[in-house]
Amino acid sequence: MSTRGLRLALCLLLLFVAGQAARADDYPSQYIHIIVGPGLDTPARLFGAKIAALLNTQVIIEQRPGAGGAIALQTVASARPDGYTLLLATGAYTINTATGRFKLDLRKDFEPIAHVTDVKYALVLHPSVPADTVQELIAYAKANPGKVNYGSTGIGTPPHLAGEMFKAQAGIDIVHVPFREPNTAMTSLIGGNVQMMFALAQTAEPQIRTGLLRGLAISSLATSPFIPALQPMAKLGLPQFDVLGWNGFVAPRGTPKSVIDKLSDAIRKGLEDQELREAILKAGYEPTNVNTPAEFARFIDVDTRKWIALAQSIGLQEKE
Repeated sequence: MSTRGLRLALCLLLLFVAGQAARADDYPSQYIHIIVGPGLDTPARLFGAKIAALLNTQVIIEQRPGAGGAIALQTVASARPDGYTLLLATGAYTINTATGRFKLDLRKDFEPIAHVTDVKYALVLHPSVPADTVQELIAYAKANPGKVNYGSTGIGTPPHLAGEMFKAQAGIDIVHVPFREPNTAMTSLIGGNVQMMFALAQTAEPQIRTGLLRGLAISSLATSPFIPALQPMAKLGLPQFDVLGWNGFVAPRGTPKSVIDKLSDAIRKGLEDQELREAILKAGYEPTNVNTPAEFARFIDVDTRKWIALAQSIGLQEKE
């Protein structure tokens, strides 16, 4: 290339970099779209309103629920990396990446912004099951292989994988019965059609309180404010047990750091807002502690690797 050509290429590069910087400094200058795949859009709406107020823009929530979240994932991955298209990420994405259902990977194809909410699951039993503790349930299942059924909200969901983790770590033979949605699964459990389930803590609490179900433990490493009396499975004989549903925000790979930082700062202020935290709890979610994009990236990596290990150990990975 001639000297003149090199100078022209350099000028074009400098103009592009300057343009990118200007757009980042001006951010946001248009509406922000949050794409929601599987699950409810509640976290997107709660934090979207806070982002809109703090960044003086409008946030539009778009539902793209098809293909188990693949449509939402692809929509955001292929969007311009300018901070105007975000994804409400969930644990379903790390699970589906681990099982090979999704080729896109939150760790490699997106920029993490913030982890915002968690949901925890309670191990609940139909009262007909003669077990009052996790260890008694394990003993009963070992004495009755293949006779205990557990319900879930569908194949590849956290309640399903919680059951598979329980099987693997406890060395028991229990049978998975998937349902299309949570209410049907809960109704079947209360009716005794299945014997156990990892149910949302908030949903399980009234059933436990009224005696319709028996609560044994919480799936995550920490207790839940919805059922504080239940201890984590990890403290009840299964030290490696950890299943957590979660929500967070990610942007397309290559989104400028200055844009990520603006969004992260807005979400941090949201997590520090007591009124918003109370609204999150009222909606059935648990607000996370304040976290940085780097901390959220580490969380996603640990969550993905955990599910990869489980999927490999039980043969849950899809064939190429």
